[in-house]
Amino acid sequence: MSTKAVAGWGSTYLAAIDPGEVALDAGEQFAVRQALVRYAFALDQHDLAALEGVLTEDATWTFKIAGETDLGPVAGRVAILEFVRQAWDAETDQRRHNLVNVVFRSADSGRAVVHAYLLLTSNAGGGSGVIATGFFTFRLEHAGGEWRIADLFLGTDNAW
Repeated sequence: MSTKAVAGWGSTYLAAIDPGEVALDAGEQFAVRQALVRYAFALDQHDLAALEGVLTEDATWTFKIAGETDLGPVAGRVAILEFVRQAWDAETDQRRHNLVNVVFRSADSGRAVVHAYLLLTSNAGGGSGVIATGFFTFRLEHAGGEWRIADLFLGTDNAW
């Protein structure tokens, strides 16, 4: 596996999601963004309860690392939580999942499709730096008064 993807590799994944109408008011758009932020904070703080709270029961996670290696899908909230628990056991640093350039592709009162860039930083060995970049596609569902992540695709530009 190469350590980085070729330029533009993610465009095929991003283009496959046709844009649609964004029929959410500013308050609901903020609520969707808050769900994404809660996801990132849960990962960084190793907070399984918070992560559980932002996922649907039947959520799926799929990854493409450095544009080459497929991982997943990891299907179901229970399996995702176990997957994350194992990943945390292997970490020796403090990571920060920075979600930037968040854009709604489509949304209504029950569903939202959102893209965001990932800037993954690490603080280890007395220094900090970027360890990976990439992009997310999130599909969220609104139920019980909350937005939750139903599907997540992460494509990283490099392996780490």
